Amino acid sequence: MSRVCQVTGKRPITGNSVSHSNIKTKRRFLPNLQTKRFFFAEEDRWVTLKVSSEAIRTINKNGLASVVKELRAKGDKI
Repeated sequence: MSRVCQVTGKRPITGNSVSHSNIKTKRRFLPNLQTKRFFFAEEDRWVTLKVSSEAIRTINKNGLASVVKELRAKGDKI
C-alpha cells in the first residue's frame, strides 16, 4: 500500500537534508500514518483505515459517519 492518508490525502513530500557545511541532499518527509480500526456504529462493524494523526483528530471532531460519507462520495470503497 502507498503512503497516502485515506481521509486527508497527505502523501510524502521532498526536501533537502542540509548538513552543517550547507551541503544539500534530497530526502523525503513522510506523513505520520497509522493503520487504525474504528467501530462504525451505523453499520455495526469495524472499519480499518490508513490515516494520518490529523485525520484521527478530524474523525474525533466530525464523527466517523460524516467522514465515511465524504469518502464514499469521493468514490472510495469503505
